[in-house]
Amino acid sequence: MAGRTARLVLLAGAAALASGSQGDREPVYRDCVFLCEERNCSGGALKHFRSRQPIYMSLAGWTCWDDCKYECMWVTVGLYLQEGHRVPQFHGKWPFSRFLFFQEPASAVASFLNGLASLVMLCRYRTSVPASSPMYPTCVAFALVSLNAWFWSTVFHTRDTDLTEKMDYFCASTVILHSIYLCCVRTVGLQRPTVASAFRALLLLMLTAHVSYLSLIRFDYGYNLVANVAIGLVNLVWWLAWCLWNWRLPHVHKCVVVVLLLQGLSLLELLDFPPLFWVLDAHAIWHISTIPVHVLFFSFLEDDSLYLLKESKAEFKMD
Repeated sequence: MAGRTARLVLLAGAAALASGSQGDREPVYRDCVFLCEERNCSGGALKHFRSRQPIYMSLAGWTCWDDCKYECMWVTVGLYLQEGHRVPQFHGKWPFSRFLFFQEPASAVASFLNGLASLVMLCRYRTSVPASSPMYPTCVAFALVSLNAWFWSTVFHTRDTDLTEKMDYFCASTVILHSIYLCCVRTVGLQRPTVASAFRALLLLMLTAHVSYLSLIRFDYGYNLVANVAIGLVNLVWWLAWCLWNWRLPHVHKCVVVVLLLQGLSLLELLDFPPLFWVLDAHAIWHISTIPVHVLFFSFLEDDSLYLLKESKAEFKMD
């Protein structure tokens, strides 16, 4: 929900710096990468590199040039630390110690665990809630959209490329838009299905235009940031308004806690510091902290769906 917006804000800020951070502007880094590439990434040297490269690294798309940047990054970090300077960023990111083929191990594992939590809660939802519940199809669709987003988040933190970055951005935006649609269905869609259908078409049109512009015209990080903050605020305000309007329902407090927790936990993203043990940074800590929040939100959806089913059966008996 709203926490995805906070993540997008920080991602956009980092990406805007990616073309020139302090570390990759250093002459020692640039010279190191140039010499490494010249010596190791062509002719017989390249064949030797490929012959000794672990199969999992080549399958993950790690190239000789990537290895040069990785090794030279640590050479530069070592010089900074020797001279008592603060650890610099490289291409908009802190230096992370690579584990196997994982570029950011903690964030990749945390993203996977978020996805796993979503999958477990989806299975529990489908087991506990009959398909006849009015919100069943919308909640299941939201869970599938969330699973897809966490899959691409895991891939992105495993291997940062132009494609994986875009997929991470676009899928995160899709989760926020679907959360808005979920709230729309719960607020007015059950009584006025045509309104929900028209609103769904509008959201799909917005998403298509957003993705098309960023993919086919220009990937504008500033525009992407503003767009996602805007839809994130709509999502936040609409859900809180619904919670206040339906405060009498016994399960509404779960939704309130989720919204407030996501806003509070997003402050972790502002604690931008070099990774602890070169693995655990503020972004990874935020990812870890959202795991129980997803469990709580799906628990709310389960309770609410069962409540609506009970209400619909009561109305049917009265008729």
